[in-house]
Amino acid sequence: MNAKRFEGRRAIVTGGASGIGLAVSKRLASEGAQVVVWDVNQDTIAAAKKEIGANVMGVQVNVADPNIVSQACKETLSLVGGIDILVASAGITGPNTTLWDYPVDAWRQVIDVNLNGVFYCNREVVPAMLEGGYGRIVNVASIAGKEGNPNASAYSASKAAVIGLTKSLGKELAKNNITVNCVTPAAVRTPIFDQMSQTHIDFMLSKIPIGRFGTVDEVTSLICWLASDECSFTTGGVFDISGGRATY
Repeated sequence: MNAKRFEGRRAIVTGGASGIGLAVSKRLASEGAQVVVWDVNQDTIAAAKKEIGANVMGVQVNVADPNIVSQACKETLSLVGGIDILVASAGITGPNTTLWDYPVDAWRQVIDVNLNGVFYCNREVVPAMLEGGYGRIVNVASIAGKEGNPNASAYSASKAAVIGLTKSLGKELAKNNITVNCVTPAAVRTPIFDQMSQTHIDFMLSKIPIGRFGTVDEVTSLICWLASDECSFTTGGVFDISGGRATY
């Protein structure tokens, strides 16, 4: 593996100050990319910049607000001069409850962050990638988007929609040297677990044949391959990393 395979590349990582996003930011920066972390929390951005060190900048972004996303894209272009990579990993779980008890406001929030946020971010970076003649977009979905987790209807629906968005955009950009793929991890122990009930966590573990949760580093390795020059003939793809849970 080329230790500097992202040399000269400019990358945005949404939700890049914690969990999978932070691990991806660190890997990209360590392999030569200029990384702009987009995150909703200024304190976590500062902590991420301190942890990562060189090659990282931060922009405070609420991905659920299209105007803020548009401004963040302009700010990123002024910071690094272009956009070659987008890893859209910002997301929330929402409450764990049945659909008929699901609060409408919570449903809207999950859809706004997990689906609309991915749409806004993809929509904003594509013109810059078209201008540069190159791009790698990796959207973080979930195995829940393929199978539908009980007591997580908004999360499952939002991630299923991210899969459809990815397939559609991948076809639209297939002849432009811009690939668009998504990953569908089974459960990975990150701070997002703090948003889930223990019953739901236990359910997710019970569905994984390998018998353990995935690791952040395992998912990061897959994302970074999809974000690299090595991934040149794959677009509109859905990549499972599920410990054997995925069946299609």
